[in-house]
Amino acid sequence: MTTVTDPGTSLVVHRTGPRIGAEISGVDLTRPVDAATADALRTAFREHKVLVFRDQHLTPGQHVEAVRLFAEPFDHPTATRHPDHPLVYPYNVRHTGKASTWHIGGLWRTPAFAIESLTYDEVPELGGHTLWADLQAAYDDLSEPFKTLLAGVAAVYDGNPENYAQGSRRTAPGETTTEHPVVLEHPLTGRKGLFLSSSALGLTGVTEQEGRVLLDHLLRHAASPDYTIRFGWRPGDFVLWDNQATWHYAVDDYGDGARVYRKVIGVEPLRTAS
Repeated sequence: MTTVTDPGTSLVVHRTGPRIGAEISGVDLTRPVDAATADALRTAFREHKVLVFRDQHLTPGQHVEAVRLFAEPFDHPTATRHPDHPLVYPYNVRHTGKASTWHIGGLWRTPAFAIESLTYDEVPELGGHTLWADLQAAYDDLSEPFKTLLAGVAAVYDGNPENYAQGSRRTAPGETTTEHPVVLEHPLTGRKGLFLSSSALGLTGVTEQEGRVLLDHLLRHAASPDYTIRFGWRPGDFVLWDNQATWHYAVDDYGDGARVYRKVIGVEPLRTAS
């Protein structure tokens, strides 16, 4: 683990993976954050894409304000809301189901969510870790001819936000769909990366048969262990990630154990460091 202390603040960045991921210490998100620390946090987020803050024990309101350091909290049109704050969305996997696929959040809208974040209330005694993969690194490792091909390809997704709420029955996609390019130029950094999810219905710009083969290859490539970071949890942990540069997978290895958390979503404009 590589540790860097930010000059002028008490912020310490503990790098946890060679490509992405860092644990942050030296900041208490239950209190107001000064401008220098906020800029340092945004810089760390831009670089590491997944930030973990241990033992924060944020209230719903504090969770929203923590996300507001990075992006504008999103008012989801169909998600169940926390009774203490309308921008916080509670999940209990015993009722809402598990997210045990590689996925990106908010693909029903354009643009998709800028960031997603979780505060953990209950976690299983063993297991229940989360994986993230660096979609920008996955793109970098593609050949130049393949990158040229992908420049004209988009993925199609279900555009019904009802199918993305907690405990949704996931009805068959209707007439409403959205398209996202499978190569995204990040709106903040300009860096290109793959941008796709296991929920893709198909690809445009290629034939149907080509699309099936291409999509299968891209999904397997982006999920390679070469691009991943893994974190385990304890109650009170807070994590946020760049939803436009990574995708994630909640490991289902804990049976009927408890996994209860709260989500806050961030959308554009994503604030930059000064």
